[in-house]
Amino acid sequence: AYERRFPTCPLIPMFVASDTVSEYKSEDEAIHVIERRCKLDIDAPRLLKKIAGVDYVYFVQKNSLNRRERTLHIEAYNETFSNRVIINEHCCYTVHPDNEDWTCFEQSASLDIKSFFGFESTVEKIAMKQYTSNIKKGKEIIEYYLKQLEEEGITFVPRWTPPVACKLESSTSYTRRPVSPAINIPDSATKEGLNNKEILNTSSSPSEPTAGTPDDKLDADYIKRYLGDLTPMQESCLIRLRQWLQETHKGKIPKDEHILRFLRARDFNIDKAREILCQSLTWRKQHQVDYILDTWNPPQVLQDYYAGGWHHHDKDGRPLYVLRLGQMDTKGLVRALGEEALLRYVLSINEEGLRRCEENTKVFGRPISSWTCLVDLEGLNMRHLWRPGVKALLRIIEVVEANYPETLGRLLILRAPRVFPVLWTLVSPFIDDNTRKKFLIYAGNDYQGPGGLLDYIDKEIIPDFLGGECMCEVPEGGLVPKSLYRTAEELENEDIKLWTETIYQSASVFKGAPHEVLIQIVDASSVITWDFDVCKGDIVFNIFHSKRAPQPPKKDSLGAHSITSPGGNNVQLIDKVWQLGRDYSMVESPLICKEGESVQGSHVTRWPGFYILQWKFHSMPACATTNLPRVDDVLASLQVSSHKCKVMYYTEVIGSEDFRGSMTSLESSHSGFSQLSAATTSSSQSHSSSMISR
Repeated sequence: AYERRFPTCPLIPMFVASDTVSEYKSEDEAIHVIERRCKLDIDAPRLLKKIAGVDYVYFVQKNSLNRRERTLHIEAYNETFSNRVIINEHCCYTVHPDNEDWTCFEQSASLDIKSFFGFESTVEKIAMKQYTSNIKKGKEIIEYYLKQLEEEGITFVPRWTPPVACKLESSTSYTRRPVSPAINIPDSATKEGLNNKEILNTSSSPSEPTAGTPDDKLDADYIKRYLGDLTPMQESCLIRLRQWLQETHKGKIPKDEHILRFLRARDFNIDKAREILCQSLTWRKQHQVDYILDTWNPPQVLQDYYAGGWHHHDKDGRPLYVLRLGQMDTKGLVRALGEEALLRYVLSINEEGLRRCEENTKVFGRPISSWTCLVDLEGLNMRHLWRPGVKALLRIIEVVEANYPETLGRLLILRAPRVFPVLWTLVSPFIDDNTRKKFLIYAGNDYQGPGGLLDYIDKEIIPDFLGGECMCEVPEGGLVPKSLYRTAEELENEDIKLWTETIYQSASVFKGAPHEVLIQIVDASSVITWDFDVCKGDIVFNIFHSKRAPQPPKKDSLGAHSITSPGGNNVQLIDKVWQLGRDYSMVESPLICKEGESVQGSHVTRWPGFYILQWKFHSMPACATTNLPRVDDVLASLQVSSHKCKVMYYTEVIGSEDFRGSMTSLESSHSGFSQLSAATTSSSQSHSSSMISR
């Protein structure tokens, strides 16, 4: 399709003509290199053309097709005015490493204007305009010729094979079988020692599709089995975001299904999805949400009076959660337990929902990534509009929206009373527009009519309290005894306890105000370990040693700004009069950490004394070859508002004898993403030297 634009292309008006300068083909026909001289009619002011003394501009283009590697490289440079202006362009078509049905296209160019009769600025603008137009037009042109080929009946080009292989094949008496579609080879095949020939001869019968597993990457069967219908663009977004997570989190990444939820929540805008996903992963890690089902037991009050529970599944195979909100004493629960305990219970419900989605995916043989919630409002009254109760509800909605996007497949609200519009007015602004579209509201007994409950739930599992025949084991709720109420002070202390049940601490880092942690080492050869996430902005991580203790920490007044309750701080230990090399020394090379990165490492101490871990604001340097900053630097600087960064960290000191055994016992080796990760990794290093890993 690309070759069809030569010798001239009507879709590119400025491309007047081209002549072949040289051409080379290898004997095995795997390599084809062709060089052309292209004539262009640049859209430039006539005065400029007259001053330059030219009507046309000539470029030399070299196309290198490698059928063996399945790549096409295109290089172009200007021949006209090459002593005044240097233009280089490189394009590359390759096969996507994760899906052979995709073609990747990359394009880059450089412009260096040395002098041009005093019109340097004008030439630069013209070049940028032409290049931008070329980028926009490129995809349209290639699709035009692909469609032209399809209309001519050309939809497939046989893959190149070595001539020797062809001769061997023709000498045999076997009939050549038709080429089967490319399949994704599981890692296990390679590990078992199969050579390339054996692997290529392994074919899957259409009647026996290959079972989809995460190891299949984005194999078609895996997509259909676990992810559902995705467009090529959506698959590409998923692969790119997953690859970015692998590079920054070193294997500690969520499963594809969970990444996909965040992409869908932001209409597959990678930058926006990455931002909310990183914030969610940090939040999960800080509050150890992955372990909530195994380590947290709900108080008896919740088990007795929280009128909600799981109840079979809907007609689409989604897990069904039933909530009898009208029968629940929200005021009593808040007074007896506090807001944080209720929030934690809702988080455990959502974690259980994720687990049930995975189970139902296996049971029904199709991707199920969300659940259905049935809310019965029979009994809802003004008591439910108690202000602290509504505040708790809004807080829960906010947290769930941020960390469990696209998990609600459908919300059925039944028997909505007259007071419901008041509650809806209060909570609806906090609910995402996409989520609101999934709400179905029925007043009175409307749910029993056409378009009602039977359209979504099988008759056999409709709960008895809604007129069905299925016994529902959801607690009936009722008023919480006032004897179980607790004072505001008790609840406040309990809330703080819940939020601080984490090994991680949060801190704010400002321009000119780093955050520093002091660690005193008594025995040399002890090991300082750390595990931190960069929640916002870019930082530089340093480790210093001093023989004398710094002054008591100075808390920065700006430290009141925090990531989550109870709050992040900003502590500065190194006195401004201290001099590096005299009062303290650097024991590790500075490490630049980008926003969203997760960093784990350790340092074996050589001397006793005081060690200072420092997180410092990273200022973007300008490009070395020009006074202008790079585009990436400008965009990055815009993302860091008010020169503020946020980190979440954990440190631990271990004796050398403990360290030399195994690091799997360290808290810092647990990513905190284990429940969402397809394959978590734990560190098993036994180095006695310094080690930093991302």
